[in-house]
Amino acid sequence: MPAGDRNPVRLVGRGRGSGKFEQRRTELADAALKTLSELGYARTSLREIAQNSEFSHGVLHYYFVDKVDLITQCVRQYKARCMRRYDGIIATATTGPQLRHEFALAMAESMLQDADLHRLWYDLRSQSMFDAAFRDDVTAIDDGLQDMTWRVASRIGELASVGLPFGPDVTYGILDGLFQQALLRHCAGDPEAAEYLIAAIDEVMARVMPLAPV
Repeated sequence: MPAGDRNPVRLVGRGRGSGKFEQRRTELADAALKTLSELGYARTSLREIAQNSEFSHGVLHYYFVDKVDLITQCVRQYKARCMRRYDGIIATATTGPQLRHEFALAMAESMLQDADLHRLWYDLRSQSMFDAAFRDDVTAIDDGLQDMTWRVASRIGELASVGLPFGPDVTYGILDGLFQQALLRHCAGDPEAAEYLIAAIDEVMARVMPLAPV
């Protein structure tokens, strides 16, 4: 389906924009997230999601234009929660090495607990290279994740009294690459994937901030 077909005007008659309508979309997306994360993008349709959930195909189609609309809503909601999970660590850390290590631990915990959801995100991001319908949403989510990693890195720099060698985009690229690499190992059955991720984040962030106390 061309990206232009996903026009919000198509949903105006269904109450799009109203608080209750958007709240119901949020509830349905949260409920469908488990099925989506297990099946992945390619194997998913609204009808298939309905068959694996308590909702009818008609209900899902009423609130979502198509599976692109539903999947992006699901991932957007989940990633928004991910972006907030590190705020407490940033607020309570008292040294750069402490924040660096606690961030690495939190990343590994997220990978283990929500591997299917992270896998869905990377599936969606890869699909955006082929399907323009995903690109705006993927870009917005990526920007939010970049902002999150930059808040962590900036706070580490402040606590350690050192400058950061890279900007937000490169810093995010490094950390996201480490996370995806560890996730691939975890999905392949590597029991040491989490330990690898913790050690890799600790080492890389220590090396790019060599003046930070250890």
